[in-house]
Parts: sequence; C-alpha cells; structure tokens
Amino acid sequence: MSYVGRFAPSPTGPLHAGSLVAALASWLDARAAGGRWLVRIEDVDLPRCMDGAAGRILAQLAACGLVPDAPPLYQSARGARYQQALDKLVACRLAYPCACTRRDIAQALAAQGHARQRHEELPYPGTCCPESGKGLGGRAPRAWRFHTTQYQSKQPPAPDSQAQAAPFSIANDGVRWTDRRLGPQQQDVARHTGDFVLRRADGLWAYQLAVVVDDADQGITDVVRGEDLADNTPRQILLQSALGLPTPRYLHTPLVRAADGEKLSKQHGAPPFDASRPLQALAAAAQVLGLPAPAAGAAATVGDALAHWSKAWARIYNRAP
Repeated sequence: MSYVGRFAPSPTGPLHAGSLVAALASWLDARAAGGRWLVRIEDVDLPRCMDGAAGRILAQLAACGLVPDAPPLYQSARGARYQQALDKLVACRLAYPCACTRRDIAQALAAQGHARQRHEELPYPGTCCPESGKGLGGRAPRAWRFHTTQYQSKQPPAPDSQAQAAPFSIANDGVRWTDRRLGPQQQDVARHTGDFVLRRADGLWAYQLAVVVDDADQGITDVVRGEDLADNTPRQILLQSALGLPTPRYLHTPLVRAADGEKLSKQHGAPPFDASRPLQALAAAAQVLGLPAPAAGAAATVGDALAHWSKAWARIYNRAP
C-alpha cells in the first residue's frame, strides 16, 4: 500500500508555531516513507473561516518548502459526499435526528448527577435516541447524531491477544487503537461522548463525518496531527467501521503551549509564525518534535534542513531512509 499523508488546516487564520509542528511532522512522515503529501483545507465551518486565510496558509507552507503533491481539497465543495455518507448511516439505522439544544443536554446531565469537568465534552444523554422511548417528542429535529451506543454495543469483545495485535479494535467496552507515538489507547466512546453529532443544528457538517469521508476519498494511509486531536480518533474509527471505510494509521505530535500552559491556538490569539524566516520557524518546529539540529553550516537552505530532518524522522519512526 503506497503511503499518502495529509495536512488539514482550518482557514480561521494564518498558521502559528503549533500548526507548523503538525505540518512539518506530516510532511516528514510522507517524505521519509517515499509517499505523497496532500493538503486539505477544512473550511466546512464557513462562519469561522477568514477571507484570504487559505491562500495565506498555502503561501506560508510554500515558504517553508512544504508543497503538496496535488492541488488542495476544499471541504466546502464536498457537501454532496457528506450527505451520501449520512444517508448510508440513516439507512443502516446508525444515525437519527436530534432536537436537543446545548441547554437541554446540560440540564439532562445535571439531572443525572453529572458534574462537568473543565475542557470536558458533554456526553450526549440519549434523550432523542430511538431506544429511549421518547425520540423527538414532537419537537422539530435540529441535528443528526451517530448511534454510538447502538453500534458499539453490537461489537463483541475481542480476545486480548487479537486486540493487541490489531491496529485497532471495536468492542462493546470501547475502541482500542495504537498510536505510533503515544502507544496503546482506549476509549469507551458510548460513555465518553455518547451519540455524537454528524450534522449540526445550523446545517453545517460536523468535523467527525467530514474528516472520515475525506480521508477515505483521498486514500489517506497515515494521519499525522497534533495530540489535541487524539481524542477524536475513536469516534473516527467507529465511523470508518460503520461506513465500511479503511482506517489509517495515526501519529499524534507534541503540542506547542503558551506561557500559561494552554495549547497555542488561533482561538487564543496565537500569532502567525514568521514565514519570512522559514529556517528559524522550521528549526523551532523540529525542536518540538525532538529532531536533532543540523551541524553548523550543514543546512544553509530550507531544502538542506528538510532533507536532514527527513532522515532523522525515518530513524525515529522506523521508515526506510
């Protein structure tokens, strides 16, 4: 199987230092494997996208020598494909309409004694689930949800030896997978997030469905991204399985953090990295990834530096040099 990797930024602003870490890691992984590297512009959440941000992102990448092997794919043009996937899940009774607001969900969880933790995603309490006996209760549908509890509960537990040998497994107690950097991972999705959203109340497609369909259509074999997205992986594995799509290998990279310890992000005002000084920006990203600096005078150009780090990446992650 030929390697295909990708970098998938959201055009909500220019790339910052943390974004460049993920971009560099995904590019190095593809090049170390002799594979292809693609860029996907994840502009499915159009109200949050900034005019001109996609073009600036591509220019930032090009300044750093990170040029995709094909024209970028834009999620905003792919609504028909996402609808096909949703229709398939509906036909299999693995998706259902939901009328709940966030307030409804918070109140239902509070009634169950669930105290929300900081940064915790509220697990859906199953109010509109067909098996709840209530359904929509005469309310108008707002969103569509994946029937996580229904799908996960049908999966028999795999023997421990089989679960450890496989790149991933789904059982009634959750999803297990092995991250190439973080090692063995496990999450009971039914308890952790419950029946998660596929299409939002505002009509926009949810990230989980869009990314699964896009990765399959682009033939992605390896996903390399920041470790803040590792929590999404089990939901994506469930959707891949339910839709009969292949599951890529996953590698989640270290995060760049601000002085207060929070993840560096556009949402919290992270400044764009200086694309006029690409060697310095790339060197900082490589340091976060634990890659050795080139010998003095050995990497005078961006191309030289990338070649050096590509060989180092291959040694660390057992790719052929």
